[in-house]
Amino acid sequence: MDIEYLLWLQNWREATGNFLTPFMSEWSNFSVGLLVLVPVFIYWCVNRRAGLFLMMSYAVSQIINAILKLTFCAYRPWIRDKRIVPAENAIKKAGGYSFPSGHTMEATPIFGGLAVLCKKNKHSWLITLLLAVAIFMTAFSRNYLGVHTPQDVVVGTLFALIAIWIAAKIFAYIEKNPEKENLILLSGVIFAALTLVYAEFKSYPVDYVDGKILVDPVPMTRHAYKAAGMFLGFATGRFLEKKFVRFSPTGFEFKKFAVAFIGLLIYFFIVTKLDHALRDTALKVHKGYFVSGFINAFFQIFLWPCVIKKFAN
Repeated sequence: MDIEYLLWLQNWREATGNFLTPFMSEWSNFSVGLLVLVPVFIYWCVNRRAGLFLMMSYAVSQIINAILKLTFCAYRPWIRDKRIVPAENAIKKAGGYSFPSGHTMEATPIFGGLAVLCKKNKHSWLITLLLAVAIFMTAFSRNYLGVHTPQDVVVGTLFALIAIWIAAKIFAYIEKNPEKENLILLSGVIFAALTLVYAEFKSYPVDYVDGKILVDPVPMTRHAYKAAGMFLGFATGRFLEKKFVRFSPTGFEFKKFAVAFIGLLIYFFIVTKLDHALRDTALKVHKGYFVSGFINAFFQIFLWPCVIKKFAN
């Protein structure tokens, strides 16, 4: 049924002359591109706790996604059925195993986390509805573009919501037991290390067609390395920021906000340029992804808050 559904969407896509394809492609790219700036902006400029909550939800969702992908090792739809022809722009960025959807598990913790943070707002029902539509659009775009099955995005959304729930429980526990935060951060580092051990030593399917391997399992572990690096960067950055910095969000006063805005530009460079450069260097795929994930989280949690503390506050 999943393949038939994708074929139906593919036929509709072709029948309409790919009218919606550019929009779906851009929305899909937004969910793993500019959207990651939202938690950083909130953390630096608006509310430190709210930003940390969104970042933790995102990090937990990413490591869950890596574990599930490497556990089920589900092939992409076009590998399972040659009739599936994904949109050209989408297939270039659809790497790794298929189940569950990485895009969905990147967007949902942010959109869903924002809904949780806005639950006390008098217009919370409208905000939640809009954010739910945003989650649906991200999931549907992956089906529409032909790079994920319905179960990929449904399960991805479900586990991303579980990640939000886990982050909320951790935050509630730390508020009651602040002296336990370092222990929780250490637990996160250990969990990340165990994830890497699992990624390295579990067995993977190796299938050949006409003498060529369908999916090389070695590069498939790269997302686990990036998620583990992000976990380590988050834990290390949070420990150092809490102990030595304790910055205050800039608010929207021009001079202070300008410092944060410069940081956002640098962070955008990190996630778009430096991120890809690290993956393609002599560090090779695993170390490059690990370093990329670490720098990503460490910059947003600790490094630029140091700059904000020095120059803005």
